Amino acid sequence: MANITIRNLPDDTIKILWARAAEHGMSLEGYVLELLQQESARESVPAVSIADLARRIFGPEHGIELRP
Repeated sequence: MANITIRNLPDDTIKILWARAAEHGMSLEGYVLELLQQESARESVPAVSIADLARRIFGPEHGIELRP
């Protein structure tokens, strides 16, 4: 197995993660490992082009006509 190091993690973030780990009866390392495994197992979301995103946000249904 590989190891990773996360630098410059804000103190508030580490406190929250420690508390959540304790709530689940886990070590901080075990809790974060589980979070990373869950995230990596998630089905990936298809990429959206910037044009599609712009149409979704600023399209005709929002009163703006975008030209190609």
